Amino acid sequence: MRILHVIHTLNRATGGPPEGLRQIALGYTKIGVTIEVLCLDNPEAPFVRDAGFIVHPLGDISSAFAYSPKLLPWLRENIHRFDGIVVHGIWQWTNVAVRLAAKGKKPFGVFTHGAMDPWFKRNYPLKHLKKVLYWPLQYDVFRNAVAVFFTTDTEAELARESFWPNRWNSVVVPYGTNQPDGDPKAQKEAFLSAFPELRERRYFLFLARIHEKKGCDLLLQAFASIASRYPDIDLVIAGPDQVGLQAKLMAAAVSRGIQQRVHWPGLLQGDTKWGAFYGAEAFILPSHQENFGIVVAEALACGLPVLISNQVNIWKDIVADRTGFVEDDTAEGTLRLMEKWLSISEQEQRDMAERCLPSFLRRYSMKEAAKALARIFSS
Repeated sequence: MRILHVIHTLNRATGGPPEGLRQIALGYTKIGVTIEVLCLDNPEAPFVRDAGFIVHPLGDISSAFAYSPKLLPWLRENIHRFDGIVVHGIWQWTNVAVRLAAKGKKPFGVFTHGAMDPWFKRNYPLKHLKKVLYWPLQYDVFRNAVAVFFTTDTEAELARESFWPNRWNSVVVPYGTNQPDGDPKAQKEAFLSAFPELRERRYFLFLARIHEKKGCDLLLQAFASIASRYPDIDLVIAGPDQVGLQAKLMAAAVSRGIQQRVHWPGLLQGDTKWGAFYGAEAFILPSHQENFGIVVAEALACGLPVLISNQVNIWKDIVADRTGFVEDDTAEGTLRLMEKWLSISEQEQRDMAERCLPSFLRRYSMKEAAKALARIFSS
């Protein structure tokens, strides 16, 4: 079987979908499925050259709404080679082009990656009005897709609250990541060598885009509240700053007198990324909206307990498996997350950590995601 995935960019700095696609690709190799990827990236970009699978970069990455005049002709010329097509993301020309090229010829599915969550409707009403105007085009894609893919039942249910009409074939597929390769001790040392100020420190780890949606401001407020009571623990906020929020957050840390205890290593990849997980006290993500939260699965794969908000759609799994704590996406809720972790005994912390990897293997293996996608197209 040969499956084409279409995505705006493979650049990990843009968020979770490029990383998720890479993990699905690894899952395909384990079940004998061949993947090719069509994207708009520059062919010389290192993340294209080093992808590890066949990539067709069109070189139009700067175009608005992921539009490229090369996209539809490429699809029409090559679509016969594939058993199915998966397009990542909505509100873009990529999924419209896939519908035009595939309709009546090949089955295709759409990953929404959380973009249908009503949180966006509530918090960005003007942007939502623009999407209402675009909805007939997007809805036509959904209606013609063999499946609209969601990663949790909660995400699938919430998606129907944002727009009308809202009838399409929802399919919930397993999602997650693969276990990291390499030596955990060496990876931890790689991180500490890059950031030696953390070598003798305990720390909470946030690893995601620095964005309003992720609740970064809640982290600072909560950490400022406990900093004087727990002088031996720091906060690491790691990730790319795409919207210019980091400078404001750093200024807030200065105003609260915690600037020496908050660290900003930027985008972490490879061994330094995994080393950050292996060296952390706990992973924390107080997001206001998260359709899945692949970094939560990555933390569990490293045996790291997670402290998350109840707006991360896999929160019920965390509660059921007792692999972390869950609270509201507020400053008070984030403070409770930190205090709950710091108040339990070291033995309780170790017991929680030991439950993480088994939970990951049972729930979030990308081999199962690859199998689910292959089944859709083989049927």
